[in-house]
Amino acid sequence: MAREDRGSIWLGVAGLIVNDRGEWLVVKKRYGGLHGRWSFPAGFVNKDETVDEAVLREVKEETGVDCKVISMIGFRSGVIRNKISDNMAIFLLSPIEKDPIIQAQLSELYEVQWIHPDELRVDEDSSILIQELAQKKIADGFETMEGINPGDVFGYTSYKLFF
Repeated sequence: MAREDRGSIWLGVAGLIVNDRGEWLVVKKRYGGLHGRWSFPAGFVNKDETVDEAVLREVKEETGVDCKVISMIGFRSGVIRNKISDNMAIFLLSPIEKDPIIQAQLSELYEVQWIHPDELRVDEDSSILIQELAQKKIADGFETMEGINPGDVFGYTSYKLFF
């Protein structure tokens, strides 16, 4: 989706995927402000999906890895040049397979690797978000609550709470 198609309120997602060895699945982007830096697989939410569906799709597209959502662990929000509200839900994910095959989406990425957070914390090529999270103990985050209907008057086709 082109930037102009997103309007002035953006909603993105990022996935922190952790394997059995405690390593994080990180990507090096070919574009934008994160060009050449380690970051989490991420992207924008489509109009027909929830944030947790979007993060699973984006991770699969960028890395080839199928995951399950463990919890929402953060939310980033900022305003770009007083014109765009840029928001991102950050999820803790677990790969479905024990040692999944990684396939980088080479149109968007230079590479994909499993790297321990201790290494990422001190790597000057790591994004600020990764450096900050690598310094913290990843808490349990928020659990997903499904099957809730806030009222038919709202017309939600999908509705989830993260508490």
